[in-house]
Amino acid sequence: MLDGPVIAEWLPVSVASLLLLLIAAGVAGWVDAVVGGGGLIQLPALVIAVPKDVATPFILGTNKLSSFFGTLSASWVYLRRIRVQLVLLVPLVVGAYAGSTVGAALSRYVPREVLTPIVLVAVIVVALYTLLKPRMGLEHAPRHNSTAATAWRAAAIGLLVGFYDGILGPGTGSFFVILIVGVLGYGFLQASANAKIANLTTNLAALAVYGVHGEILLVLGLAMAVMNITGGFIGAHMATRRGSGFVRIVFLVTLSILIVKLAWDTVVQFTA
Repeated sequence: MLDGPVIAEWLPVSVASLLLLLIAAGVAGWVDAVVGGGGLIQLPALVIAVPKDVATPFILGTNKLSSFFGTLSASWVYLRRIRVQLVLLVPLVVGAYAGSTVGAALSRYVPREVLTPIVLVAVIVVALYTLLKPRMGLEHAPRHNSTAATAWRAAAIGLLVGFYDGILGPGTGSFFVILIVGVLGYGFLQASANAKIANLTTNLAALAVYGVHGEILLVLGLAMAVMNITGGFIGAHMATRRGSGFVRIVFLVTLSILIVKLAWDTVVQFTA
């Protein structure tokens, strides 16, 4: 935790730590709204700022509370400005919820040191694929006219990414975006709109679990949620105004940060 006495028992951080967390939540909300991946900013900030004697589930639960409200505000902006198709959205959301539930249930049995290098390779492949296809996702051109074809592909994407979110988590929104773009031919902007709703579903599922067990720093989470909402609102407006080209750039920057984080985690776990 940053130096300084805690503010109160119900807000167990110093003033300096609180300011750090509020700024991190705002930036995370912006990134999450544009392309997903805000957890790469907000969760490490919580780990740094919250006292070491606070159990990990409380940090994760507080992160989910803030993220949920930020994603909710971004989703509202997207739904007002971007038309979504229920034939994609419904199976995507159902698949995401089911996958997240299974992933969370299995997470205690699968060592993360096995998963992290695999995900690192996958993220590098995605980044290279996106760089080598500069026109991909800049135009909204759905590939599958059949309702059934779109529905089962969307459900498969939801299951896969939802499972990943439940078992590991970092960069979930970005994975939703790239699969909707790459598999279904959606533009980055349209993909982000659908990804927000799917990510909202996985956040809600996780938040319910932490809430039932009382593993949330409620006051801190709500304070961060205000900033996350603000960042999400601004990010969603910028994305819908500037279009898929802007979203693609932010997507690549977010992937770069994710690659650095996963690479660092991999090095640490094999050298510790």
